[in-house]
Amino acid sequence: MLYLWIKALHVVFVIAWFAGLFYLPRLFVYHADTTDSVGETRFKLMEKRLFALMTLAGTVAIALGLTLIALQPLWLSASWLQLKALLVIGLIGYHLWCGAIVGQFRDGKNHRSARWYRWFNEAPTLLLFLIVLLVVVKPF
Repeated sequence: MLYLWIKALHVVFVIAWFAGLFYLPRLFVYHADTTDSVGETRFKLMEKRLFALMTLAGTVAIALGLTLIALQPLWLSASWLQLKALLVIGLIGYHLWCGAIVGQFRDGKNHRSARWYRWFNEAPTLLLFLIVLLVVVKPF
């Protein structure tokens, strides 16, 4: 029973984390096109707050995922879980990259176009697709 509660909370925090991972790069798209100081200030604040919230959600999601593994250690031998773990590490890298971009915008050092951020915004969609397939289908 405890396992199912932890699993449900894990899913909730994963959803919250992905909401941030989808929305923050979209803010980058709009921020890259902003030229007025009021807009700049607004985007910097929105990005800072969203990054903090999504970091909290991601941290809790990962902690709950590790708790699930601790409760079911035999899953560690499953190839689908090993591949999922690699994808989650990639997701953490993407998250950290988003944090670096928040800092670049904050410091006025962004040199990328809105078009670049539109492509950057697609990475979490691909990762989510692969992770969900692995978890649901368990193909290996």
